[in-house]
Amino acid sequence: MTTAPGPRGHLLMGILPDVRRDALGCLGRMHREYGDVVRYRLGPLRSHLIAHPDGVKHVLQDHVKNYTKDHIAYRMGRWITGDGLITSTGDFWLRQRRLAQPAFHRQRIAGMAAGMIRRIEEMLQRWEPAAASGTPVALSEEMLRLTLGIVGDALFGTSVEAQAEQVGRAFTELSQQMAERFRTFRMLPPVLPTRYDRAFRDARGLLRGTVQGIIETRRKRGDDTGDLLSMLMLARDEDTGEGMTDEQLVSEVMTMLLAGHETTATALSWAWALLAEHPEAEAHLHAEVDAVLGGRAPTVEDVPRLGYTRQVVEEAMRLYPAVIVLSRSVKEDDVVGGFQIPKGTTVDVSPYVTQRHPDFWEEPDAFRPERFAPEAVAKRHRFAYFPFSGGPRQCIGNSFALMEAQLVLATVAQRYRLREAPGFTLQPDSQLTLRPKGALPMVLERRS
Repeated sequence: MTTAPGPRGHLLMGILPDVRRDALGCLGRMHREYGDVVRYRLGPLRSHLIAHPDGVKHVLQDHVKNYTKDHIAYRMGRWITGDGLITSTGDFWLRQRRLAQPAFHRQRIAGMAAGMIRRIEEMLQRWEPAAASGTPVALSEEMLRLTLGIVGDALFGTSVEAQAEQVGRAFTELSQQMAERFRTFRMLPPVLPTRYDRAFRDARGLLRGTVQGIIETRRKRGDDTGDLLSMLMLARDEDTGEGMTDEQLVSEVMTMLLAGHETTATALSWAWALLAEHPEAEAHLHAEVDAVLGGRAPTVEDVPRLGYTRQVVEEAMRLYPAVIVLSRSVKEDDVVGGFQIPKGTTVDVSPYVTQRHPDFWEEPDAFRPERFAPEAVAKRHRFAYFPFSGGPRQCIGNSFALMEAQLVLATVAQRYRLREAPGFTLQPDSQLTLRPKGALPMVLERRS
């Protein structure tokens, strides 16, 4: 059986030094030089990058049981969330997914639109002094604060505003440390009496304590408030009649808080930055928003009519997906793209690489929201685009995130044009998620 080509890399560390220097450049270069299946070493891991959509489908959907989350990246993720939907595996994951699925029913998600709009309007009020004075706002931080408020409302039916600053700092600490720990293969759990490990434990403890306090209060009240937490607490397994334990609830809520605010905030930050650099797309967005809304606040009924607004979000996530690599462990020998994938190795599928694959995307580095017009999507390989993963483990909150992002873009774009502050240079920063580097300072220009 044919062995895939790939870089020799460092004698001991493989391509890890290249990844540390420039993860995005390293991924793109390997694909260009070696093709759709690339063999390499990443520290102690023997791995393959699978870039063709057929191979991605093979890993994430057709042979999903052979490509498991029993991988060091997810074991490290459990240090933060425990066994949540992102990190859990096997029958336990399937049970948790079935219990959580009703909470993300389309009608229930639609019912959250009014709360999202309220949060966005509060942010716009907060922006008034900056708009009047011409002072730049830290757009990335504003999007993180906004999406944390939105997901907190959706999960708990109550504001987490009092804890928002602390929670935001804790998430940032954990995000930066997880990226650093993986890139340096610092695989020991954060149990040492060092300042670094203490900072990790303190951040995790603050988040878990916040979530546990809300769950304990809700258990004592025992009522159904109609939010996601109530749905999760009331859910029962069809076979056993059992619900989630408090520890399982904490893991799922931690997962939803992390995934539900950071990834959407990242997508929105990139969307604003790209619109500022592409005035024709911005003008198209403004024209749609003005025609559909006519100056009023959007409602959930407007979401299907804001087609170009959604296309802007999807194109931003194509170019800069929040998660650039999804890793899996290989249970049994397999063949992908004509190349041997041995048992005991790992595979990486990369939304960043596949979503810029020149065989599926014309001028792949260009920002073109019209790529996501319905007729264009219908002609394209389903797995040429997978920012929410794919197959049975596709993100449970993808509909929530897309509706939220549409409503944010439409509401803000009615009132402002966002311009990069003078002297700022837009660059990607690959940490736990792929954010714009820096706080993304942007000046607010009022629209007439």
